[in-house]
Amino acid sequence: MHKQKTGRASGCMISFKRPDGSDVNGYLASPAVLNGAPAIVVIQEWWGINDQIKGVADRLAECGYRALVPDLYRGALTVEEEEAHHLMDSLDFSGAVSQDIKGAALYLQADSEKVGVTGYCMGGALTLLALSSIPEFVCGVVWYGFPPLEYVDTTKIKAALMGHWASQDTYFNIETVAELKSKLLESDVDATFYTYLAHHAFANESARGDGRISGTQYDATWSEMAWDRTLTFFGRKLWLG
Repeated sequence: MHKQKTGRASGCMISFKRPDGSDVNGYLASPAVLNGAPAIVVIQEWWGINDQIKGVADRLAECGYRALVPDLYRGALTVEEEEAHHLMDSLDFSGAVSQDIKGAALYLQADSEKVGVTGYCMGGALTLLALSSIPEFVCGVVWYGFPPLEYVDTTKIKAALMGHWASQDTYFNIETVAELKSKLLESDVDATFYTYLAHHAFANESARGDGRISGTQYDATWSEMAWDRTLTFFGRKLWLG
């Protein structure tokens, strides 16, 4: 089962503290009923905090979760693939995990007993890194993204994990996904992977395959199936677990 929609949600930009004491901004979407609501950190794609990733947080809030998207790019965002590459390459992944994402988890934990994490593409890679180093996360969902496998210490992942992958993904090879799954199983991680006959970014409704961004294509059918599985998973781990 997954948590049904609870009513009108609201979202706004906020500021929260990193573990080092400095401030970082983020987009917080709040459910209609805050009392007892679990929380989810949502990690952006390489575009920055755009309307699409805010929409992901809003959707989770409509399902009863407090959802926070930390602003890893400090306000920068783009619609151009080359600039997105530049922004991602300039990101300190270690600092993003240990400070920004950790700070977001701690901020949410102050009012929510259970906190999960999810991310897309670059955010999927950061989700895996976060699960291996941030014990506050109860569970996580990865959407078509992972770091080089040598950087993933699966022995440190104690949270339950779900992954959504595309068999025709030209950014993240499906054969490497099999290697990742094997590493997770060897470390006794509670991991469930799903593979879809789809392209990269199949759950991003702005990826319309218009040629502007190579190798991406939204698929409404697979997206809804993956979302249903995700909400069922979060429902069991954050509401019932």
